[in-house]
This record gives sequence, C-alpha cells and structure tokens, in this order.
Amino acid sequence: MITDLSTFADIINQAWNSHEIEKVLGFYSSHYVGEDVGQAFLLRGPEGVRAMLENYWQAFPDLEFTVTDTVVQDSRIAIVWIAEGTHQGTIMNIPPTGHRMEVRGVSIIDLENGLIVRGQYIWDLAGMLRHMGLLPNL
Repeated sequence: MITDLSTFADIINQAWNSHEIEKVLGFYSSHYVGEDVGQAFLLRGPEGVRAMLENYWQAFPDLEFTVTDTVVQDSRIAIVWIAEGTHQGTIMNIPPTGHRMEVRGVSIIDLENGLIVRGQYIWDLAGMLRHMGLLPNL
C-alpha cells in the first residue's frame, strides 16, 4: 500500500519493470477499473490487470518503462512515461515482427486507501505500429 504519493511513480514503475505479476497486483484494489487505449474492454479488478500485463509481457518480454514526469494532485497521479521493448509475441492480433519499439504515454491513476482504484492509460498506438513496421512514417 502506497502512502507517499511523491514516490509512487518510481515504486510502481520498478514493480512493472520487474515483471513480477504478484508484486504489481499488490498495488491494485479489488474494485479497480481501468481503461487502456490498446484494450477493447474495461479492465476490472486485479484479474483485469493480470490479463493486461500477461498480454503485454508476452508480446514484449523485455518491456521496460521509464518515467519522465509526474504530477500529483490530491489522490490522483499522472505519470508520463516511455515504454521500450521488442515485439516477440502476438499483440492486438498482430503476429511478432521482431521490431524494437518505443512508445510514449500517460497513466492517470486514482488511489483510495493507498491502492489504485482507477487507471487511464493513454499512449501512442500509431507510434507503436510505426515502430513495428506496420504504419508508414507520416
């Protein structure tokens, strides 16, 4: 459970980069609801987070996030990040390309009692597809 919001972004980023699913799930409330631009449905509870993480980590086994900025307001945190990884598994029905990708995004996290209850994940899907060789450079 997180109590110091000024260090939250670093702590959750370390957990995500560890690829230890139980470590990451410990940050999420049982009534968590999340929206991810790369998913066609809402993420609900730790089970939804687990499915999302397994999907991304399977597609990008070396996926790593770097936090570039954070904004804290009350119990809400905006985390600006860059994700990098090699496309080695199917994602969004796209077979592995072997291409290295870099994606920029923002996560907006709401906390209650030190746990994440709501998340919005907004990231450059077109940029990811360009890095994977599936969209032309514009």
